[in-house]
Amino acid sequence: MADNTKLKNAKAVKNDEFYTCYDTISNEVGHYRDQFKGQIVYCNCDDPTWSNFWRYFHSNFASLGLKKLIATHYAKDSQPSYAMIYDGGDDFNMDAGKVVEIVGNDNYSAGDFRSDACISFLNESSIVCTNPPFSLFREYIATLVSSGKEFLVLGNQNAATTKDIFPLFKENKMWYGASIHSGGIDFRMPDDYDEYSKNVFIKEDGHHYINLAGIRWFTNMDVKYRHDGLWHLNGKFDDTQAHKYYEGNETLYPMYDNYDAIEVNKTKNVPIDFDGIMGVPVTFLDKFNPDEFELLGCTQRGCHDLVPDTKKYDDYWEVKQDGTRTKSTGAKTNENGNLAMNDGKHNYFINTEGHIVQSTYSRLFIRNRNPISKDKDLGYKA
Repeated sequence: MADNTKLKNAKAVKNDEFYTCYDTISNEVGHYRDQFKGQIVYCNCDDPTWSNFWRYFHSNFASLGLKKLIATHYAKDSQPSYAMIYDGGDDFNMDAGKVVEIVGNDNYSAGDFRSDACISFLNESSIVCTNPPFSLFREYIATLVSSGKEFLVLGNQNAATTKDIFPLFKENKMWYGASIHSGGIDFRMPDDYDEYSKNVFIKEDGHHYINLAGIRWFTNMDVKYRHDGLWHLNGKFDDTQAHKYYEGNETLYPMYDNYDAIEVNKTKNVPIDFDGIMGVPVTFLDKFNPDEFELLGCTQRGCHDLVPDTKKYDDYWEVKQDGTRTKSTGAKTNENGNLAMNDGKHNYFINTEGHIVQSTYSRLFIRNRNPISKDKDLGYKA
């Protein structure tokens, strides 16, 4: 077995990152098991001394039928950086494998996913699976996409609405994974890490954890659930449940003040008969089936060329419910989905003519590919 002195020494180095839990990984990868057979898996943001990505793929190397496993460690505080490479034979010995010291280049530190050495490993690999730095998520995804590799990585769900990431969803080049669609997931923290002490808790294993909401798997690997969506089950239209309709319920779906689209405040309320453009919550992506809907754009961040906003609010000002003005102008709400209303609960914007609007949260713009009219028999009893 290879000399793993550097690997063992690194265990004493303090790490200030969130550690992905083993169950979080196994719950997701289980949906793609057949796709891993014969593949080279690369975990390019993982020190194998503590990474559960390394642990999961190492201990399941034979059962997944992997060809090779590679993990690269990012150098910190002048510590040595290395790659750990495993090609089978001793799956339950986490230190089994070859240790290769790696160096940085003029632009990136040793072990950085953008460094020459890590790009070389990326080019060799088939599938990338890791939890990348959220602060570098857009650049990280750009690196993966340019490589042409398959990937399965964790990120904040709101990254899907950014200028760099949204087009990948729109063009059907990336989607959410299968196992996380609501709530938060636990990440283990270093036991001496106290920066987030107010949100950290201790589990029965004695280690510190933090629960983070809005986390999703991002992938370009096909998975069964994405062919179900809102109105399909097992790839077929589901005619066993009641559906929401726009006809006769128009007041429940107001038009935006600044977009030629209707507001749908919850994914479950998307009307099956509407053939125009709809604004829906970002969580709609958890139900997005490209055979059901066309994804057109999203509010803000320059991602709505196909659904342009029809007015600006630069001459408006923001007002609290008690009538006092904030320091913000209407420019704050430009490109948001705005409704001509005052719900009596939230701040609103008003101009000299007394016209009032309120902002919605971030919205995606979608269109039903096959609207079904209300008078069509869908095979169920209302």
